[in-house]
Order: sequence, then structure tokens, then C-alpha cells
Amino acid sequence: MDKQTVTIYDVAREAKVSMATVSRVVNGNANVKAETKEKVNAVIAKLGYRPNAVARGLASRRTTTIGVVIPDVTNHYFAELARGIDDVAAMYHYQIILANSDESDTKEVQVMENLLGKQVDGIIFMGNTLNDAIRDEFKKADVPVVLAGLLDEAEEQPSVNIAYRSAMSDATTELLKAGHKRIAFVSGDLNHYMNKAHKLLGYQDALAAYDIDYDANLVFEGNYDYQSGYQLADQIKNSAATAAIVANDEMAAGVINGLTDAGVNVPEDFEIITSNDSKVAVITRPQLSSITQPIYDIGAVAMRMLTKLMNHEELAVNDVVLPHGFADRGSTKNVK
Repeated sequence: MDKQTVTIYDVAREAKVSMATVSRVVNGNANVKAETKEKVNAVIAKLGYRPNAVARGLASRRTTTIGVVIPDVTNHYFAELARGIDDVAAMYHYQIILANSDESDTKEVQVMENLLGKQVDGIIFMGNTLNDAIRDEFKKADVPVVLAGLLDEAEEQPSVNIAYRSAMSDATTELLKAGHKRIAFVSGDLNHYMNKAHKLLGYQDALAAYDIDYDANLVFEGNYDYQSGYQLADQIKNSAATAAIVANDEMAAGVINGLTDAGVNVPEDFEIITSNDSKVAVITRPQLSSITQPIYDIGAVAMRMLTKLMNHEELAVNDVVLPHGFADRGSTKNVK
């Protein structure tokens, strides 16, 4: 018999027990005689029966499956977050379904609906912002949702992050201490809460501490990818900026290559600091100085929080803030 077509009915018929008894054996129910359990397990082994996880979930209301929404599966930052999630999920015997939302508001909603339709026990949501449609999906979901590397302006969802405002202030301060007065701020969409209310404010905090007026002409907005950073390089060069703080590693790689191709020497003529310290930061030449953050740990802690919520345990802290630091590499020359 084809293993894929073996059903619980086939096992029950061969073992001469009820389907309910087979179900109890498969789900580890203690209310089954040892002799019966042994007989059922022998038939399962003989027929090669593989219980359907979704079917079991319908009976137990648990599928031991987690949905993970990722905005761009090719982005090293989110890929590293997902690795932390997956490792902890495996420790607790959960499987993950990874769903790519392509940074599309419409697709995010579709992905959420699809995951909930698969009876997942919980969801970890990664992205760059939360819109009203996604908030509605969270409210409709009857499973817990934890955010990883994403802030919730409404403070409704548990989350794991670093202190983005102080991290950006610290990094900008490093460039100010090196003597720079015209520092570009390069970011993704400034309508995104994390950018406008945390990262940009951190940049402004540092300028204010050094009595330097904020200049909107030094703020550059693009997409969260390499090509966007590359295309912004000419504008950054023409702004007379002498340094830049970039809110995304892949954008920073684009900026450094775009400036180099335009004849600007980094770090001799222009210094750059990036923000995520993903693998991208060390594969550029020169390597990118960066805010450091425990990307893997953000994912791992988010998954651990989700396991607690799925077990109806109370969280000690709803919004976890992990420590950040700074790595001085080749894209800065005077930073100590």
C-alpha cells in the first residue's frame, strides 16, 4: 500500500480497534492499554502510516506549526532573524512555515490569511511597518502574534528589538566626534514608524547635542535594497555631505559602491556607518562600520516568547529590548 494513501481507517481496520483508539495512540494519550498501544504501533510501522499534522491539529487544536512572515527572504537581516526563530522552534518541537510578503501591504494580508487557514499555533511577524489592515488581521487571529525586529506604535503586540533611537544617536555621534558637520541620513520610507519616530529622531538627537542644525536636504529616502542605495549615491555626493549614516545594510552597500564608482574614496573622502551589522557589512570593500545588534537573538527571543504565549504563560516583559553596540571597520577612519 502506498504510504501516502494509508489512512487512520486502514490502521484501525488492520489492528482491529476503533479509529478513536488509533488517534489516542498517535497523540500520546495515556488512556490506552499497553498491549493495545503496542499492537497499534506495530500496525503503524507495518503500513508506514504517517499521521497528518493538520488533521491531528484539528482534533487537538494544535498543529505544532508556526507561521513566520518575512518581508524579503533575500535580505540578510531578516534571513538571520529567521534562523534564530527556526533554531528555537526546533528546540520546542515546532515546525515553521516561512511566508514571504514582498514588502507588499496586500500580500501581507494574504499571507496572514493563508497561515491562519493552515491552523498555525502562532505567528512571528517581521517587516518594516504595521498598517491598519495587518492590525485587523492580528485582532481577528485566535493565535498569539509576536513581532521580531519591528516596533508597534500602538504597543498592542509583544515585540523584540534594540533601542533604535539611541543606537542611531550613538552612531551619528561617532561621525560627529570625527569632525563631520554635514552628515547624510539615508533610510527607507520615512513614513514608517521605526524610521520617523526612532531612527531619524536619534540622528537629530546627536546633531542637537553638537549644536548642529538639522538640514532636511541631507535626508535621503529610498527602498530597503542595494539598487536604491546605489542610485542615491550621486545625490548624496552632490549634497556636499562628508559622511553618512545608513539605516539598512544593503542600502549602505549600494551607497558605498555608488560613491566609489563616482570617484569618491571611502573612507578617505567620505565615511559611512550602517545599522544592522548583517553579513553584508563584512563583504563590502572596505568593510562597513556598523551599529551592532544581536540579530539571531532577536529571532530566538521572539520565538521563545511565542512558545510562552501559546502555552498561556504570562510574559515577564511585553516588549524586549536587547543591547546594541558598535563595530569600527574600514568605512570609517577616525572613529575610535
